[in-house]
Parts: sequence; C-alpha cells; structure tokens
Amino acid sequence: MDIIAWIVVGIIAGFLAKAVVPGEGPGGVLGDMIIGIVGAIIGGWLFNTFGHIGATGLNLWSILVAFIGGVVLLLIIRALTGRRLPAA
Repeated sequence: MDIIAWIVVGIIAGFLAKAVVPGEGPGGVLGDMIIGIVGAIIGGWLFNTFGHIGATGLNLWSILVAFIGGVVLLLIIRALTGRRLPAA
C-alpha cells in the first residue's frame, strides 16, 4: 500500500477509534495517524488469522480493518496504563 494511503487510512481510522473508545488517547492528528496505522497492522493480522483479507489499500474495507485494530490497540493501551474507562 502506498505511504499516502497508509497515512489517510491511519488518520481516518485513528480518529474513529478514539471517538468510539472512551477516555483520553494520544493527542492530535499525529496520534490519530499512529493509532490508525498501528491499528491497520493489528487489524490486518487479526483478520488474516481468522482467514479474511486485511488492509488492502485506500478503501472502506481497509478503514474498517484499521478501525477495529485501532480500537483493540486503544483497549490494550488502557489496560496496560491502568486508566479506567469513564462511566457511561
């Protein structure tokens, strides 16, 4: 996947993941991008493990895979840092 596509998918997926998982995440657009890109790697690995295609390019499927990976990443970060999720 082209580096520009990774950045775009990362920003979108990271923003969405931070919006869904309560609590404070890494700040700014750069934090969103890192969460999304690492989330795409995690999501791609998870999807490949279960027999599905991971992130494939700049498309809705890749954003979904990166979003799911970003959510998993944020939940892991919350578990490791000991921050509790705020009550709904």
